Amino acid sequence: MMKNNVGGLDRTLRIIVGVVIIAAGGYFQSWWGAVGLIPLLTGSIGWCPAYLPFGISSCAVEKSEE
Repeated sequence: MMKNNVGGLDRTLRIIVGVVIIAAGGYFQSWWGAVGLIPLLTGSIGWCPAYLPFGISSCAVEKSEE
């Protein structure tokens, strides 16, 4: 199973940006609005494949108790 690599603020921003791009595409009657599906999908599922090669994660780091 995929491990989440998109954290809270990142997820929220992706969803908002995705919706705005889709709405702009609809308003301007452009197929470019379909590009908004990418941030919307990655924000919704909490996983971004573009982060994998770079080892990036915007999720909060859990502190271990010692």
